[in-house]
Amino acid sequence: MVTAAHRGLTARVGEEFRVRNPHALPAAKVRELSRLAPGRSTASLAFDFGMGALLIGIAVHYPRVWVIAPAIVCIGAVQHGLAILSHQSAHYRLYETRWLNDFVGQLCALPLGLSLITYRVMHRTHHNHLYTSIDPDLALIADYPRGKAYLLGKLAKDLLGLTVLKAYSYFFGKPMKKRGDDTHVERVHDDTSPALRRKAKLNLLGVGLFQFAMISLAVGFGFWKWYLLLWILPLVTVLQAMLRLRAVLEHGAVDSKTDVLRAARTTIAPAYLRFFLYPHNMNYHIEHHLYPSVPHYRLPDCHRALQEAGVAANAEVQTSVRVSLAKVFANQNSEK
Repeated sequence: MVTAAHRGLTARVGEEFRVRNPHALPAAKVRELSRLAPGRSTASLAFDFGMGALLIGIAVHYPRVWVIAPAIVCIGAVQHGLAILSHQSAHYRLYETRWLNDFVGQLCALPLGLSLITYRVMHRTHHNHLYTSIDPDLALIADYPRGKAYLLGKLAKDLLGLTVLKAYSYFFGKPMKKRGDDTHVERVHDDTSPALRRKAKLNLLGVGLFQFAMISLAVGFGFWKWYLLLWILPLVTVLQAMLRLRAVLEHGAVDSKTDVLRAARTTIAPAYLRFFLYPHNMNYHIEHHLYPSVPHYRLPDCHRALQEAGVAANAEVQTSVRVSLAKVFANQNSEK
C-alpha cells in the first residue's frame, strides 16, 4: 500500500500520482525529498518569465535575422521550461496551497495554449499506467529504436509545424493512439475521478477565452506580427520538436516495460543542454517516475539518494546525452 508519507501529497483517489517503488528509499527520506520550498518554485518561475521577456525585448529592439533566428530557438526553450513548470503544478508540486499551485500552473500553461487540468488527467494516467495499453503517451514513446531516419523525419515535421494539431489534440484530452485501437480514447480516462474530468472541461473553456483575448490584444494594439513571429512560431515548431525529443529520450529504446528503473531513463547532462532538452531537472526521469512527489529542484538529491541506497546500480542511467541519443537513434535490429 502506498501511504501519504510515500506520496508526499494528499490528492483524492482518481486524482493521485502513484509511487512506483515505495520501498526504494525509506519513507522518512521520501518525506524529506518531497518538501516544497515555495521560494525555489518562485525562482524557477521568475527565470522562465524573465528570460522570455528578455529574449523578446532583444529581438524587438534589434530586428535582425541573426538576432531573431536564435531568439526563436531560445524562446522555444523558455516555452519548454514553462511547460515543465505547468507539469510540476499538475503534480501538485509548485506550492502547498492547492488553489495557488493550480493558479500558477495555469498561468504557465495559458500562454502555451494548454489546459493544466486536462493535462493532469492525461499525465497521471501516463504515470500510473506507464507502458500499458492505456498509457496516453504510448504511441509517442513505444517501439524505439526505429532507426535514425524515422526520428529525424518526425522531428523535421515538428519543426515545420506539421504535427502541432495532433499534439494539441493530445493536450486537450485525446491521447495519441496506434492504428486500430479505437477503444484507447475512452479507456484512458477510466480511473480519473468525475470531479477532475468536469474541472478539465471547464478549464478548456478558460484556455479558449485566454487565447481569444491575447489575439484581440495583439491585433488591437498592433503587435500581432511580433506575437506571431516570436511566440506562436516557436510554439508550433521548435517547442514541438523539443517535447518529442525529450519524451523519446526519457522513455524510448528502454530495456523494460514493467520495471520503472528500466522503463524510464535518467541522462546526466550539462546545464546548457538541460536548458533546451531537460528544463528544470527533467533529465532525472527515473527519479521523477519513482517519486512524483519530489519537486523538480530536489530531483538531483533524489538521484544521489538512490545511488547511495544502491537502487540506481541496475537502472537506465546514461552518463551523457550523446549515449542516450545513440540508443534512440539506433537501427531497429541493433538493440535486439
